[in-house]
Amino acid sequence: MDTDIEPLAPGLAVGQEHEPFVDQPLTLTDFVRYQGASGDMNPIHHDPEYARKGGYDQPFAVGMLAAGVLGTYVTDWTGGANIRKFGVRFREQAWPGDVLTYAGRVAAIRQENGETVADLELSVTRQTGGLHLTGWATVVVPEGALS
Repeated sequence: MDTDIEPLAPGLAVGQEHEPFVDQPLTLTDFVRYQGASGDMNPIHHDPEYARKGGYDQPFAVGMLAAGVLGTYVTDWTGGANIRKFGVRFREQAWPGDVLTYAGRVAAIRQENGETVADLELSVTRQTGGLHLTGWATVVVPEGALS
């Protein structure tokens, strides 16, 4: 077994859902902090007047903010060294005050390049039930982690 592989909880099985993570309500401060860290200073994400001129009622979240939190959700679940692929698709905007819930489930377990891997289906939903983004990941399944 590769020494870089981190353990997953035993009993991993197709259909298994990981415990959701419910974040704190989004704030403009969250947007600005992310913008400063990422270098993406598009004013549509922090300037109310600019957002209104663009046809929005208020600034909206930077999509990569939730994508980054989703990536952390996956690494906390599976271990960062186990991730082989990760991607997201943006669906609908998130706004200040929105509460995002991060969730995932095992969609498939298969062999790839001589390793047992799990394909994960991921989602980030708003408190309204709206889907903010979807995601997917492929992770290595260490020996002994399957049920």
